[in-house]
Amino acid sequence: LEISSLSESDILVLRLDLTDRSSHEAATNSVLKHFGKIDVLVNNGGRSQRSLFVDTNLDVYNAIIELNYLGTISLTKYVLNHMIQRKKGKIVTVSSVMGIMGAPLATGYCASKHALQGFFNSLRTELTDYPEISIIQICPGPVQSQIIQNVFTENLAKSIENSGDQSHKMPTDRCARLTLVSMANDVKEAWISDHPYLAVCYLWQYAPTWAWWLMNRMGKRRIQNFKSGIDADASYSR
Repeated sequence: LEISSLSESDILVLRLDLTDRSSHEAATNSVLKHFGKIDVLVNNGGRSQRSLFVDTNLDVYNAIIELNYLGTISLTKYVLNHMIQRKKGKIVTVSSVMGIMGAPLATGYCASKHALQGFFNSLRTELTDYPEISIIQICPGPVQSQIIQNVFTENLAKSIENSGDQSHKMPTDRCARLTLVSMANDVKEAWISDHPYLAVCYLWQYAPTWAWWLMNRMGKRRIQNFKSGIDADASYSR
């Protein structure tokens, strides 16, 4: 049994809506008022997607970008201003393997994660005068969570009916541990996934023609599973 040395003053919980960008400066200031500094920002808010582009309303794509991308960089902006003053800090963003590759049923989600990848890779190059400010991107594959229950579908009012079996996905505690290891070692980009998802990442990076061929085959099954009411991710686990 471990006894925590934390006191009540060491913990502050704030409600935060990433889509309410006007509230992000005040939230940042509340943390600074309580603790006096921010050492680490972990951007871990977002929603996934399960719908075909041809069936999906454009306002769904607007909502995905507002939450996954614009909300994340808005909060980052206010925290980064403080870190630049201190010349120190870590900004950790949970992206996805979908920020590296493309996949059917997730066009908007992939787009938002590609946007985060491009943004933070570019931001890193703007901070060369601040070597102690780390920009870290975490790219998990499928992880056991409630992300499927909360995905965007073809319209904003509809939720998904079947969240599917989670057993083939990486346990949450392992993903969290590997994320912490990546943060502690200032890994610029960490792919946290089991095979075959991890193998597809390497293919997409180093042999894209083969990756496109493979994804067309796997993607067809993914769409068939989705239409049959089976978890789309299950098509990659067999």
